[in-house]
Amino acid sequence: LGAILEAGPVVNVHMPKDRITQQHQGYGFVEFMGEDDADYSIKIMNMIKLYGKPIRVNKASAHQKSLDVGANLFIGNLDPEVDEKLLYDTFSAFGVILQTPKVMRDPETGNSKGFAFINFANFEASDGAIEAMNGQYLCNRSISVSYAFKKDGKNERHGSAAERILCAQNPLSLADKPHTMFADAPPENTGTEEAEDGPRNGLPIPPPMMPGMLPPNMP
Repeated sequence: LGAILEAGPVVNVHMPKDRITQQHQGYGFVEFMGEDDADYSIKIMNMIKLYGKPIRVNKASAHQKSLDVGANLFIGNLDPEVDEKLLYDTFSAFGVILQTPKVMRDPETGNSKGFAFINFANFEASDGAIEAMNGQYLCNRSISVSYAFKKDGKNERHGSAAERILCAQNPLSLADKPHTMFADAPPENTGTEEAEDGPRNGLPIPPPMMPGMLPPNMP
């Protein structure tokens, strides 16, 4: 936690331990003096590798675990160079990711097995990720993106109608908005809203630019 302390004045640090073994449980809580310092720590520390593992830094949420609605994706045909941070940076543009993307690795060598899992907070995000990323190239490999198989062994994939109904009835999943710390797309503008540098004489504001796109012809 030493690196996080550089973000600003810290009021309290708590790292829960197992009651029996007294071993740390792999997570902790840091209370900053101000909310701006907490936001800054997320910006500079989220998904940074610490002792070889990418750490997840976000604001503590009591309902985070209850948000697993089944919007779980399987990412296949990954290049060996693709790590957890690259997946997080890429897929967090589509919505809130509940947990650090899990790249499956060989337990002895630590090398990637070529596939990973990502857990979104809702199906709007996971559907968008599949539509936009399936077949796209990531580190010179065309990746496959689909719903992961459920763990119950019945050879069924996530994304079922039943899961979607339950998700729609969960107000917590609707409250979360897409993570944009690594996705630089600005908020959507409609009509003739004013840009930051002033109005465009009544002209519509163009849509946000995505990597590799050419600018549209403005009237």
